[in-house]
Amino acid sequence: MFTILLVSCGKGDKKTTTYFGGKIINPKSDKIILYANEIAIDTFLLDENNKFFAELKNIKEGLYYFIHGNENQYMYLEPKDSLLIRLNTWDFDESLVFAGKGADRNNILIDCFLETEKDDKLFYQYNKLNPKAFQSKIDSIKKIKYTTLEQYLENHPNETEGFEKILNVALTYPLYARIEKYPLVYSKKTDINIFPELEKSFYDHRKNIEFNDSSLFYYPPYSYFIRNYLYNKTYSLGHPPLIKEYTSKFTVDLLNTINSEISSETSRNAFLKQTVISHFYNKSSSNINGDTFDRYFELTTNETDKKEIQNLINDTKAIGINDKFPNFKITDYTNKEHDIKDVIKNKNVLLLFWNPNNVSEWYIKSRIEYLANKFQNIDFIQIKIHGELEKSIKNLDIKNQYYLNSNSEAFKYLSSKMPRSILVNKDGIVANGYASISSYNLNSYLKNLNSYKN
Repeated sequence: MFTILLVSCGKGDKKTTTYFGGKIINPKSDKIILYANEIAIDTFLLDENNKFFAELKNIKEGLYYFIHGNENQYMYLEPKDSLLIRLNTWDFDESLVFAGKGADRNNILIDCFLETEKDDKLFYQYNKLNPKAFQSKIDSIKKIKYTTLEQYLENHPNETEGFEKILNVALTYPLYARIEKYPLVYSKKTDINIFPELEKSFYDHRKNIEFNDSSLFYYPPYSYFIRNYLYNKTYSLGHPPLIKEYTSKFTVDLLNTINSEISSETSRNAFLKQTVISHFYNKSSSNINGDTFDRYFELTTNETDKKEIQNLINDTKAIGINDKFPNFKITDYTNKEHDIKDVIKNKNVLLLFWNPNNVSEWYIKSRIEYLANKFQNIDFIQIKIHGELEKSIKNLDIKNQYYLNSNSEAFKYLSSKMPRSILVNKDGIVANGYASISSYNLNSYLKNLNSYKN
């Protein structure tokens, strides 16, 4: 049960202060970090009872999200809210409950999130249906979503327009995203490798969409829809369904679609960067598609992003396939330095250089354990390049974990500080200079390395 805290304060404080607190069961770290639009605005430390309580001064009404450990969840705050959370990290989203002033809003947002996850199982089957049958399922679910929205607003007649808009997005945009993705998924699940013929009314939902709302860009239901829409529009230019890898022509057309469809400069630049990076990592190869990056540099107006992408290109060229892997110092978690050539000597290895700003410890742990079990003739070594360097990944073999000191020679090849996996065979020769542990295309490289004998 929650205990609602009544805080005494002066009249001036009541007008400008919002309260946020709660209890974390089985905490994964000692803090909660609050974000607004991808910017950390405050950090709250847990006390000895795993509780926290904070005063937020002069916040604006809108979406925020908090992070604990490797999990996060969105919430909607208004000035003068007194919001408490309770969650168990062993079942993060399912256990999360809000209480206090502002709780009804946030509990229904959590319900929307959980319903969207449940719908994933339904649509696994629905995506195999022909367009008419699929549309029928969509119409039925849409009625339920609209009824939920109407009932909530009837029970909360004083709800703000801002939250009504967010609730509508949370309820309906995941459904719209599934409509946009249906043609591609249908072509794959039915093995016909062509897109189905659709009625013009199939995309009627687009009439009600705000395509350039920068305030929603980081909200998953909205960004997921926009991303699926942009891909679908690009496929409609005549590209066949792509399975393993995006062609350079498709990526260039997608960048052009983003440029023409997204008018918000901030959102457009973010989508352009996300696209060029994700497609490069999907290749899981150090081969650079020059046309793709050239077009990106022509379209983006963000100079910081340009420098980061140029560093990525430079890093890729610095170590390539069939190069002799260079030597540099790495440090283990007993604070002892090693030459990397000694660590990898006579081994087939995947070296994962990672940055906690780009990939979570939980994801690395799950992927490395999976890959190491599948490819047992390869050593998987993790090298931290940024963040709290002396903090290792828990529950992952500490003997295979290292970090780079800030003056390491390795930064000649890691200037972008983005994650980079390099495959090196027993002879110390690079088999893949820029792989990604998240890419399906990595498997063929690992298969070859796993069977390599000198």
